[in-house]
Amino acid sequence: WGDSKALYDSLLSKRPRPPKPQHAITVAVSSRALFDLVEERRIYEEQGVEKYVQYQQQNENVTLKPGPAFCFVKALEHVNTRLCELYPNEEERFDIVLMTNNHAQVGVRLINSIKHYGKGLTIERFCMTGGKSPVGYLTAYLTNLYLSADSEKVQEAIEAGIASATMFTSNKDISYSDTELRVAFDGDAVLFSDESEQIVKEQGLDRFFEHEQLNENKPLAQGPLKGFLEDLGKLQKKFYAKNERLNCPIRTFLVTARSAASSGARVLKTLRSWGLEIDEALFLAGAPKGPILGKIRPHIFFDDQMFHIEGAQKLGTIAAHIPHGIAQKYQKS
Repeated sequence: WGDSKALYDSLLSKRPRPPKPQHAITVAVSSRALFDLVEERRIYEEQGVEKYVQYQQQNENVTLKPGPAFCFVKALEHVNTRLCELYPNEEERFDIVLMTNNHAQVGVRLINSIKHYGKGLTIERFCMTGGKSPVGYLTAYLTNLYLSADSEKVQEAIEAGIASATMFTSNKDISYSDTELRVAFDGDAVLFSDESEQIVKEQGLDRFFEHEQLNENKPLAQGPLKGFLEDLGKLQKKFYAKNERLNCPIRTFLVTARSAASSGARVLKTLRSWGLEIDEALFLAGAPKGPILGKIRPHIFFDDQMFHIEGAQKLGTIAAHIPHGIAQKYQKS
């Protein structure tokens, strides 16, 4: 009995415990963002919820294939592993929550699929709401970022003040870094407010350039993803404190349609005023983002405009749409 208990205790101690929610950077991911549930979704829409649940139960030992957020989540887990190597008792790290409106009967297949992928996918917290929207639980789980394949739920979460994005699968099968989390952000209406984008849409580029130069030293207001960039920056500094700057497993990118000469200074000065660093800033002056993103190969790229999302998809980038700002009005019109 003594040997058996020792083995059991050792197994428990090796399994990482989730950080305390008040210290964690909580990323809530829907089941359709984490896994490929296209066929299951078709059954649900065409045959109804009962047939859907029955299908899931009959296939609960069939592992689900990765969805658009899968590589991103694995990269978050890798950062956690590196953090715990340097800081064994670190609580300020990523905590992944599976946030889904699936019924509890479907949970076994989700659990089995997560277990199949081993220690690279450690998800202990589940929220299965049985057909109801899970958005109301995001605040209770202290969510820092919510990723879903359902644009309506993402819109609901954005309106509730929670950083959220709709996930889109890339149209090409490409490889991503296993050792470095790469996150790419658009600027206006993503990291920053849509103040400047409003001028572009309503008054044109010439007025925009004039406005940005006049306000170069006035920081932009924050956008919905500013907080997540801040979270990434806090973790980066933990690696820098251990002399790991050159081996940091987090790298951030600003990929913006702005021109550097005419409107780039305000962006960089805004980040400086916030005390935030960005590892690479790419000012494209209106050029397509897809080719640059294909070179970066981020685990996720956040943008507020669907034509940038679609251009990124075509060239193999996993993109996440932020339904925020004036661009949404023009996309719907």
